[in-house]
Amino acid sequence: MTRTVYVNGDYLPETEAKVSIFDRGFLMADAVYEVTSVLGGKLIDFEGHAVRLKRSLDELDMAEPCTKDELLEIHRKLVELNGIDEGLVYLQVTRGSDGDRDFVFPAADTKPTIVLFTQNKPGLADSAAAKVGAKIISIEDIRWGRRDIKTVQLLYPSMGKMMAKKAGADDAWMIEDGHVTEGTSNNAYFVKDGVIVTRPLSNDILHGITRKAVLRMAEEAQLKVEERLFTIDEAKAADEAFTTSASAFVMPVVEIDGVALGDGTPGPIAKRLREIYLEESIKAAV
Repeated sequence: MTRTVYVNGDYLPETEAKVSIFDRGFLMADAVYEVTSVLGGKLIDFEGHAVRLKRSLDELDMAEPCTKDELLEIHRKLVELNGIDEGLVYLQVTRGSDGDRDFVFPAADTKPTIVLFTQNKPGLADSAAAKVGAKIISIEDIRWGRRDIKTVQLLYPSMGKMMAKKAGADDAWMIEDGHVTEGTSNNAYFVKDGVIVTRPLSNDILHGITRKAVLRMAEEAQLKVEERLFTIDEAKAADEAFTTSASAFVMPVVEIDGVALGDGTPGPIAKRLREIYLEESIKAAV
């Protein structure tokens, strides 16, 4: 079935959607994006994604393509038109095009390009992968220094996922100056003696929307949280570990660089946080 997508104000069949070959998102990766999950036909954490989108745009001096209310309406309409019960809405905003290629930004009045599409993902919440947990490898982090801006510069994270696949694992955690930064598309955590440890916010990692919600829920559940730098060896010696992201929610980690954590199955804190996050997020969905 052909999806209906959104391009610059128009709802179109995906086969008819077009963007200029001179668009800076295509030529320069001069673009930002967000991915919002859909459960029960409703949007999860939409407010957080909208706020982070504006922050990314502001950090890059990129114009907002529409208001937050208009963005919500576009998301809802695409979910309805495509009959999404469980899945994702992908949003991308680029600096647009002035009709040619140049390193210099186009004129300030150049209209940004905005594109949205849905992905149907039945069983997103009741994930088989979450029941067995993920195997992780560690790789060097060689990305640019502003990972807090959610840009479409995803070549190295894609390469990281392929390194993991080649190694028979599910994903990779990146290491910089001896410390774990984050996963290829998620924030990273380990648990030792009941304490949840994760890297603090900075320009070095993405300010995860799911991260923020999960840490708040962990504290409400009276779990101790430490935001600090940590090494991959600390994570390997942990009782359990997990990642968070908008599309995988809370994903238990059961192995790091071939070392099994605990008994090699998803840990109790990761499983509990996943349950709490899904329960609370579905209640608050819009």
